[in-house]
Amino acid sequence: MQNYQYPIDMEWTNEEIILVVTLWQALEDSYEKGIPAEKFLQAYQGFKSVVKSLGEERQLGREFENLSGYSLYKTVQQAKAHPDKKLHMKG
Repeated sequence: MQNYQYPIDMEWTNEEIILVVTLWQALEDSYEKGIPAEKFLQAYQGFKSVVKSLGEERQLGREFENLSGYSLYKTVQQAKAHPDKKLHMKG
């Protein structure tokens, strides 16, 4: 069970927060129990509809990695390289 808060921007709408939190949960799943890469990439697309700037994506990704140890960048790369497989990242 996590003992940290997801990085979110309080200026986002509820819908945007849900999209971003969905990605953080998918990222956790990719490390903790595995998730189909396609499902992760769908969550990532939702995240990108909110976080359009690469700089902001990197900042949030680093913040989440510092909190959880889970790398957004590495997981996105792995999912894009093998979109038809199950993602199971190693910490």
